[in-house]
Amino acid sequence: MFSKLALKNVTRSLRDYSVYFLTLTFGVCIFYVFNSMDAQYVMEALKGGNNIARIIIQLIDVISVFVSVVLAFLILYANSFMVRRRKKELGTYLLLGMGTGAISGLLFLETLLIGLLSLGVGLALGVFLSQFISVFTASLFAISIPEFHFVFSPRALGKTVLYFGVIFLVVMCFNSLSVSRCKLLDLLQAGKRNQELKVKNLGVSAVLFVVGAVLLGIAYAMLLYRGILLVDTLFFVMLALGTAGTLLFFLSLSGFLLRVCQANKKLYYKGLNMFILRQFNSRINSTYVSMTVICLMLLLAIGITACSIGLNNTISQLTNAQAPYDVSLAAQRYDAETGEELPTDIPGALKEAGFDPEIQLSQSAEVELWQGQLYVPGWDEYMMDIAYVLPLSSYNGLRSLEGLEPITLQPSTYLWVVGDEDEYMTRLLADTPSLVANHHTLTAGGDPIHAVLSIGYSSEVQNYLIVPDEVLEGAGDWDTSKMNHNVTYYCANYRTDVPKEETEALFQSVLSDYYRSVLGEDAGSTRTYTKLEVYQETMGTKILVLFLGIYLGIIFLLTSAAVLALQQLSQAADNQERYAVLTRLGVEEKMRDRSVYVQVFLAFFLPLFLAVIHAVVGMTAANAAIAQVGKLDAAASSAVTAVFILVVYGAYFLATCWGSRRIVRGR
Repeated sequence: MFSKLALKNVTRSLRDYSVYFLTLTFGVCIFYVFNSMDAQYVMEALKGGNNIARIIIQLIDVISVFVSVVLAFLILYANSFMVRRRKKELGTYLLLGMGTGAISGLLFLETLLIGLLSLGVGLALGVFLSQFISVFTASLFAISIPEFHFVFSPRALGKTVLYFGVIFLVVMCFNSLSVSRCKLLDLLQAGKRNQELKVKNLGVSAVLFVVGAVLLGIAYAMLLYRGILLVDTLFFVMLALGTAGTLLFFLSLSGFLLRVCQANKKLYYKGLNMFILRQFNSRINSTYVSMTVICLMLLLAIGITACSIGLNNTISQLTNAQAPYDVSLAAQRYDAETGEELPTDIPGALKEAGFDPEIQLSQSAEVELWQGQLYVPGWDEYMMDIAYVLPLSSYNGLRSLEGLEPITLQPSTYLWVVGDEDEYMTRLLADTPSLVANHHTLTAGGDPIHAVLSIGYSSEVQNYLIVPDEVLEGAGDWDTSKMNHNVTYYCANYRTDVPKEETEALFQSVLSDYYRSVLGEDAGSTRTYTKLEVYQETMGTKILVLFLGIYLGIIFLLTSAAVLALQQLSQAADNQERYAVLTRLGVEEKMRDRSVYVQVFLAFFLPLFLAVIHAVVGMTAANAAIAQVGKLDAAASSAVTAVFILVVYGAYFLATCWGSRRIVRGR
């Protein structure tokens, strides 16, 4: 009988508080998915190179502890609303002679049933979703999965069951404590009165509103002026000012709106506006602290998600710019006794080592890089101490590898390839229509090409002078007035009809023989770079930035939306009798529904509105910091974040509207 009653109560509670069950299920699902990273195919690929896989797993473990604490508070908060919603029911049990111990046992069984159900459904969804995450992560890092790889992590399963088991155990203890402290009279009369109005005077509300706006303005100005990376005492002062401004905004808003609307009699007495405003006013006076916290959590959700996506895109752009070719080799060879530079044959050394470029590569280009001083006619000093110079043939070879058309230069002309958005170089070159390189006077053959040219997979942006091949004839002996040969590069792309992983494996297997072959008995140095190596080096960073950012963003957004939803559902339950009075007074159902929708809309979108303003300022400062290392596509990250917010937050908003409407209708 006891079990049947618990099952019946759970069924009814799930119907009334489906948002609560969905939040539990979604929390379990997300927790499992991100903790199953150790079983992902990408992580297996990372384990072979370095310790980044272990570091990622450890960081996810640390973040998961924080996430579990957040979810624990969310579930406790939601459970308190559930108990408050059922105070009359619990009071009836006491009135009928059921003891507090029996009621605690009943709540224990109900929590156990809800926990088992949400764990089962959440884990099933998590295992299903992790299969798509596996394919998604592989596509992020240009790794092809040879065959379907079913992702299941016993470690994540055990961890999820353990963490949520502890959370539900704490909830059970909380329920027992709550029931033992309740008095019969309080239970039977719960929820009949509005909270006392604390801010009544329009002048006080207006002053608090202005003070809050000023504090927010000061915090915004400090953040934009000082930047987001300067963490000192003033940084925490800025955070305190922003938090205080947000708190005052919500504290003053209800009284401010009420008094402003009361001044407009036509608006105030239209429809149920008077009822809506007074209900909203009474609620926000007891929830302004929670609305402040929700606003700040939404700020974190928006900011972390947008910045992680934007930073991930920046890392991808830098990686693609740093590794435009599948493989790049560099060699310098000298006579061990005289120090004289000797020619190098990189393709021949590769073939001798067992890697035939004609068979394994689709395109290749030999690049001779020179360096020296540049002079401008009429200047007393050189224009540039060390300038990197490429012959036209080498530059066109690189352009061919990138699928670009070759360029042409007239005799005695030059062209600059300038690092992206290098404003200083652009202005400098505009003032130097002619220059002297290797005793050749050259004039500008066109406007500088703005592009990041990466020959040796360097992350440092360089500027290159492109000159006709004949300008470098006769160069070679070290002389400050001449061009001096720097290094020989061999850049190439693998064949497209063979998996790149196979070609990469063959290339790596012959490197030892290649090193011996290219230098022989002479002195010198040689270096090799491959695109897959660069991708592997950045893969761990991309996972940390993207997945941990999305992980935290989802949790903060989920928590904010769930708390708001539960607050509004609880308010709808408390207002059920008031709406019954409106029904007896002849108010149409359409007007009552509109009243519910407006109150839910205000509760959901006022915190979101202020959080978006906070996020715009914060992301502006964050983008300025990210722009120091690469170009940030703010529009793309903002668009993805907006869709993400719209789907999750909008779903909770709609579910809350429908649930609240059904509760006030008494169905």
